[in-house]
Amino acid sequence: MTSNNTTTSTTNKTNNPNPNTTNNNNNNNNQTTTTTQSEPLSREALRTARRVLIKAGTSVVANSDGRPSLTRLGAITEQIAELIHGGGKEVIFVSSGAVGMGKRLLRKQSRLGMSLFDLAKGRTESDLTNVNSAVNSLLRGSVHNTSQSHLDALDSSLPPQDKLDSSLNKLHLSSSSSSSNINLRKSHASSNSFNCLLQRSNQEDDKLAKANRKKQYDSACAAAGQFEMMNFYSSLFGQVEIAASQILVTQADFLDETRLRNLQYAIERLLSLGIVPIINENDAVSANAPYNDMEEEDDEDDDESTSPEPEEEDNETFSDNDSLAALCARNFGAEVVLLLTDVDGVYDRPPSETGATMLPFYNKEKYSVTIGTKSLQGRGGMGAKIDAALSAVKAGGSCTACVIASGSDLNAIRSILGTEHDPALGAPKGTLFTTKGTDLWRQCLMEDNEISLLNSTSISQEATQMATTARNEARKLTMLPYEQRQSILRAIADALLQHEDFLLEANAADLLAAKQNKVDAPLVRRLKLTHDKLQTLANGLNQIASQPDPLGVTKSKRQIADKLTLSQITVPIGVLMIIFESRPDSLPQISALALASGNGLLLKGGKEASRSNAALHTVIGDAIESSSQNKISRNIIGLVTDRGQVADMLNLDNVIDLVIPRGGNALVQYIKANTRIPVLGHADGVCHVYLSPTASLDASSKIAVDAKTDYPSACNAMETLLVHEKTLLNGVAMGTLMALRAAGVKCLGGPNAMKRGLCDVAAMELKCEYGDLTCMVEVVQSLEEAIAWIHEHGSGHTESIVCDPEDPEGDAFLKHVDAACVFKNASTRFADGYRFGLGAEVGISTGRIHSRGPVGVEGLLTTKWQLESEETNYVAEYSGDAPKKIYTHKELM
Repeated sequence: MTSNNTTTSTTNKTNNPNPNTTNNNNNNNNQTTTTTQSEPLSREALRTARRVLIKAGTSVVANSDGRPSLTRLGAITEQIAELIHGGGKEVIFVSSGAVGMGKRLLRKQSRLGMSLFDLAKGRTESDLTNVNSAVNSLLRGSVHNTSQSHLDALDSSLPPQDKLDSSLNKLHLSSSSSSSNINLRKSHASSNSFNCLLQRSNQEDDKLAKANRKKQYDSACAAAGQFEMMNFYSSLFGQVEIAASQILVTQADFLDETRLRNLQYAIERLLSLGIVPIINENDAVSANAPYNDMEEEDDEDDDESTSPEPEEEDNETFSDNDSLAALCARNFGAEVVLLLTDVDGVYDRPPSETGATMLPFYNKEKYSVTIGTKSLQGRGGMGAKIDAALSAVKAGGSCTACVIASGSDLNAIRSILGTEHDPALGAPKGTLFTTKGTDLWRQCLMEDNEISLLNSTSISQEATQMATTARNEARKLTMLPYEQRQSILRAIADALLQHEDFLLEANAADLLAAKQNKVDAPLVRRLKLTHDKLQTLANGLNQIASQPDPLGVTKSKRQIADKLTLSQITVPIGVLMIIFESRPDSLPQISALALASGNGLLLKGGKEASRSNAALHTVIGDAIESSSQNKISRNIIGLVTDRGQVADMLNLDNVIDLVIPRGGNALVQYIKANTRIPVLGHADGVCHVYLSPTASLDASSKIAVDAKTDYPSACNAMETLLVHEKTLLNGVAMGTLMALRAAGVKCLGGPNAMKRGLCDVAAMELKCEYGDLTCMVEVVQSLEEAIAWIHEHGSGHTESIVCDPEDPEGDAFLKHVDAACVFKNASTRFADGYRFGLGAEVGISTGRIHSRGPVGVEGLLTTKWQLESEETNYVAEYSGDAPKKIYTHKELM
């Protein structure tokens, strides 16, 4: 448990005065920090470790150009020296960066060799440009992607074949398939490894050959880079009077018992003498074999995925230096592991996203972590580091703690592992992983629960402030002339089209993430934005702007007494909270309706559309402020990004007036069960089309196909086709089914339909919102049976009958079906705010209170009573045996 002197607060990272903990992405991410006189006991325990392992990733060791970072490496060696000299600790150091440094060295040497050769041969500047283009392509580390045009350019720039005898430095590229068969016709200035790459890049096309070329290139880079890297470390450690040694390992060293024992002995002996073993994979031999074997598979992975589960069984292999560090920790007796990387720790989502929060303690049962794009340097992304950390602290070993922290923080090592806590170094750094079931793990749980409790208070305050701001801005909005409110709506409509590229780019990123995360196809279809959708949105917003002012409309007027008039007028509801799932096009629709009706708005979209929603919110906010000359702030529409904020906002019945959930049944039921705020919405969209005995085949097939296929994932799509048994005899039912199947619809059979042989596969449920090209078919014997079926298995959303226009059953259906929308000879897809002429909708309500069906501007209004007197009026004048005044209660409209 933390000390009584410890206080915890949630701070805005972009305002953090400590440059070592500042998020470079400047996205207002949240970080839990602790301002403390004494640090949490869980972090204090780390300082007692005698043997520690520190791993520095490529992004820490080297700059983006492959050059070693002298600043960070100097800080690392200095802090390791402090641990050894001042704390008596034994330090094992696992370092990446050799391949990166080697690439830079090979590039430099190859260009130097080519330049000397070119100078001797008198090449033209154009020739040199072509050669350099090919060289650069080959030396970027993606040899197999070198284009044929680059190679042709290189070939064309070489001297003609008939001048070979007089060209002492002419380079001959052998076509031999052997990797060692590199022939030189004459002496030349280029390196053999580079010649090998040029030789092979245009010879083989199969995947294996490409992978082999990459491995061979990495081997050469590693061999060159290891020497350079150790020179740096030898010099740097020498400056702080620390001896260092190099140990290069491969998979075989951990799989072979004899080799492993030799390694363990070497490590123990070095540590006992105060020597720092610097461990790295022997890439010159292994060529990153495990990683390269998975390279093609990794290319298909999502750049955003849920944090992986580690393998439970013992695994003495590694695919990168993160897993190598975990393997070394388990085999060499380390008690604490520190993984230095390019971010501050583990975040609940990619740190570039707004609202990303760093986790002080990793608890996979409590936190859902989304992994973003991995660093451009090195092999392992954050997913690999989480795997490695969990592997390092796996039960049964000496290592019980692992911290993932930023290597850019020049005080990270001393802050986490130093012998004494220094409050000047700031809050505990990084994310701590511990062995489950240990005392340290239980202590971390206690501290994490305390932080969560304090954070929830902060989030609640933030939610209250967001809702209050939206209400205040909405009140300002209602004071503007209607013409100015109309101009705001039109400005938003124009902005959607003007910034189409920006919006579609953000949406494309969401679509890619959804595809790679294997999101269900109906959800992906709802997620997609297109030019046509944006144009439809703009048209809808202009339609809303063209409508009469909905505020201040007199709904009724009554004379209460002489010179005393009572009026009922329309006013905004106040602050609306709309929670919607994966449809980003909902955001501008809802925003426009809220603005038109004078309401403040809080929006929470699905995580699948986070980038699209953020982009739309930005565009709309800019349009609001520019078109209102900053009289209205963008904060009239608040975008909620944190799940915790949603839970808190559901308790704010004092500042939020209406919640409208747009999503599945589970979402709606959760909202209803967890708030006292009125809820407006529908749980399911189980819509029916009923074919009566008088329905024609043409009308039946067209309406059924449109209702199912126009937008299968929409809530107003047909999910069940009811057919009267007489339509089986006149061919209407079979013809409609054939039309549906021809349109790609899978028809499942209800009980009666299966008996009649209409379908091959039975429906598993009688009430189901499929959301795709699937529907159920059932046979009924009468209109009454059809209506009873709809009431039992429908959701009260939209129901339609197909019949002869003069058939009285059509009017009976309209009258007796209890649903928000009931149609005759029309597709259920007409149940839409835009098609109803409402401009847009915030949703479709299946409730019976306040608003029902598509909810447009009018559904977001309430009323207030205004009592106007032409003279002084008080109740006492109207009472008693001889009242001075009498009530008239005369209707004026």
